[in-house]
Amino acid sequence: MSRVERTSAPGLSFDDVLGLLGAGEIDVLGLLPYSSNYVFLARVTNEGQSALAVYKPRRGERPLWDFPAGTLAAREVAAFLVARAGGWSFVPPTIMRLDAPLGSGSLQLFVEHDPERHFFVLANEPERHGELARLAAFDIAINNADRKGGHVLEDANGGLWAVDHGLSFNLEPKLRTVIWGFAGEPIPEVARSQLERARDELSKAPLRDELIELLSAEEVDETIARIEVFLKEGIYPHPQGPRAMPWPLV
Repeated sequence: MSRVERTSAPGLSFDDVLGLLGAGEIDVLGLLPYSSNYVFLARVTNEGQSALAVYKPRRGERPLWDFPAGTLAAREVAAFLVARAGGWSFVPPTIMRLDAPLGSGSLQLFVEHDPERHFFVLANEPERHGELARLAAFDIAINNADRKGGHVLEDANGGLWAVDHGLSFNLEPKLRTVIWGFAGEPIPEVARSQLERARDELSKAPLRDELIELLSAEEVDETIARIEVFLKEGIYPHPQGPRAMPWPLV
C-alpha cells in the first residue's frame, strides 16, 4: 500500500507543512477552549509561508496517575509517526519543537473545521463508514484512551481528521473511544494492510529509533504485540468494563 500524505493547509504540500512546523517562527495567539491541559493556537511563519498550528507545551500538561508526567506531547508526535508509517492519513502533521515560546512541546497543523461536524454526525453518513473503520483500527493499535466525538474533524473539503492522541501507548489496556460501532466485525482489508505495515515498520529503524526517543522501548514493543493480537483475532473488540467510553463524549 502506498503512503497517502495530505494536508489541510491551502497551498502547502505535506513536506512544506513539516518544514514550516520544524523551522518556522511561532507566534502564540491564545489558549484554545475546552482543553484539560494548556493548549494554544499559534501561527507559524517561515520564508513567506504561514499556517495555524496547535501548540501543546509539556509544562502545561496536567499530571495524570496513569501516564508518566510530561509525556503527553511526545505521545502526540508518536501517534503521527505511527499513523504515517501505516498509511493512515487522518493525523495532521505533528512534530516536537524544543525551542517553542513556552518550552518544548508538540506542534500540530491546525485543521479548520466546523465543530458541529463531529463523530456523532459523521457516523450517521454511510459513505464515512470505511474511513471510520480504519480510524477505529488505528485507535486500537495505539491504545487510544481518549477518542472523544469532538476529536474527529471534517475540514472544509470534506476530509476526515483525527486529533488529540496524548493519552495513547499505555502499557495497560486503556482503549476508551466513542467508535464502538464496528465491535465484532472483521477487520477490513485496507485496515489490515495498514496494521501490518505499521507493525513491520515499528520493528525496525528508523521508526523504532524515533519512537524510543518519544516513548519507552516497552511501549513500542507492546504496540507491536497489540497489533499482532488484533490481526490474529481478526475482529474489532467489544467494550470491556465501565470505562470503555471517554467523558465527556464530545
